[in-house]
Amino acid sequence: MELIINGHRKYVEPEYNTVSKLLESLSLGHKTVIVEHNQQILQKEEHPHITLAEKDILEIVHFVGGG
Repeated sequence: MELIINGHRKYVEPEYNTVSKLLESLSLGHKTVIVEHNQQILQKEEHPHITLAEKDILEIVHFVGGG
């Protein structure tokens, strides 16, 4: 399945068909992230319930600590 993630085309296996599964595949599952799916910002609780489809557009922002 082809998704647009942070402005780049990315091909992912169909088994990563929810936002939660996609984040796990990107090693972001346990990090604090903000996800925008087709121009809608998602709450973390929604991630397991949002099914991804071909050509969906996602923006994923994760935070990096520092000082």
